[in-house]
Amino acid sequence: MSTRASFPRGFVWGCATSAYQIEGATNEDGRGESIWDRFAKTESARIKDGSNGDVACDHYHRWREDLALMKELGLAAYRFSVAWPRILPKGRAGGGGGVNARGLDFYARLVDALLELGITPYLTLYHWDLPQALQDEGGWANRATAEAFVEYTDVVSRHLGDRVKYWITHNEPWCSGLLAHEKGIHAPGLRDMSVALAASHHILLSHGWAVPVVRRNSPDAEVGITLNLSPIMPASASPADADACRYYDGWMNRWFLDPVFRATYPADMVRDYTTLGYLPREGPSYVQAGDLRQIAVPTDFIGVNYYNRTVTRSDKIPESENLPRTILPAKPSDCTDVGWEVYPEGMFQVLMRVTIEYRPAKILITENGAAYSDGPDSAGGVPDGKRVRYFRDHLLAAQRAIEAGAPVTGYFAWSLLDNYEWEQGYTQRFGITWVDYTTQRRTPKLSALFYRQVIEQNAVE
Repeated sequence: MSTRASFPRGFVWGCATSAYQIEGATNEDGRGESIWDRFAKTESARIKDGSNGDVACDHYHRWREDLALMKELGLAAYRFSVAWPRILPKGRAGGGGGVNARGLDFYARLVDALLELGITPYLTLYHWDLPQALQDEGGWANRATAEAFVEYTDVVSRHLGDRVKYWITHNEPWCSGLLAHEKGIHAPGLRDMSVALAASHHILLSHGWAVPVVRRNSPDAEVGITLNLSPIMPASASPADADACRYYDGWMNRWFLDPVFRATYPADMVRDYTTLGYLPREGPSYVQAGDLRQIAVPTDFIGVNYYNRTVTRSDKIPESENLPRTILPAKPSDCTDVGWEVYPEGMFQVLMRVTIEYRPAKILITENGAAYSDGPDSAGGVPDGKRVRYFRDHLLAAQRAIEAGAPVTGYFAWSLLDNYEWEQGYTQRFGITWVDYTTQRRTPKLSALFYRQVIEQNAVE
């Protein structure tokens, strides 16, 4: 007996992408260098296949073809990001940088074409492609970069604010703050926790400063921020594992949720970071009076990206006493190709936690998807049945959360296209559309056909 779960009337169905992962054309029409351009080439050993985003999916030239794919799928919305260095090649309009009109024109054409097709644009201002010129001045660890982000926001929202009515300031500040500055996994590839905490603060501060700018330039728009969240669970009932769980949850989830919704950083994490020497005992000088109130500026929605849960185990290591490590509580067959556990229940858990503990006005599931390498078969189709099951199970979990009171109003599948997957290069395919990177031919997968049916029925079964 099949299970059919319907979604509320007006539920928004979309797909998501990001600029560096699909656009290519990194040296065309006045675009400046980004930190990912630099990182992928100078630190290519950190990229699994040594590749970069110079061509990616060539979306910059093939965007009309990609919009036709969206129309064929029946998408109501498309979440994309603007490449900051395509708009402000040096990061700022002033100081000799200037605004790149050709970059603005590209996104204006994209937005106009989306609207003509009846597809609502959801614009993300920052999806990790900081102009390298700003990184050369200290990047996100420098408060001036938050000020530059406000200038960038003003330029984009003045140009597109009459047509774009849904704005996301930042995508996953945990990644652009901590993975990029503590772990060295993402650009700019630093490994300094003190710098990472400063960068994270300035990213959040730039969000708080940018929200009123968008509202001023697009008065009837909705504005929010997207966080990647994971349910954190201890590996055992031991007190040590429970404390590891608390720490990891603070590091990944609460360090970003609490300032955005409560105008404070979690006290237990401030204590731990101070004890570990990441924060000075007198408090960091970069957190200035009024910053946290600004970070917690009211927003219209919270974007939630969900992929997998995290299970932690205590790990005594000399330099840090008791920091957690993560383990994989699943068989390889229960994981996606990138090694993430498939755990649909986590979708329900994350949505309910955000609803109960933080009470947002609205939640958008701004990313959810899976990496599977299934390619074209002899008939030319792409039978990615595991991705279909992944989507079905996660959508059922999301629908249960809605029935339980979570104010979820939309879902954006990650991703429209196979693309450049950051440190994984082109080795991981998250798309519902197969991309042949040699010919750039697009082939909708079985999961695309499944998603089209979900959209048509406003239900999953």
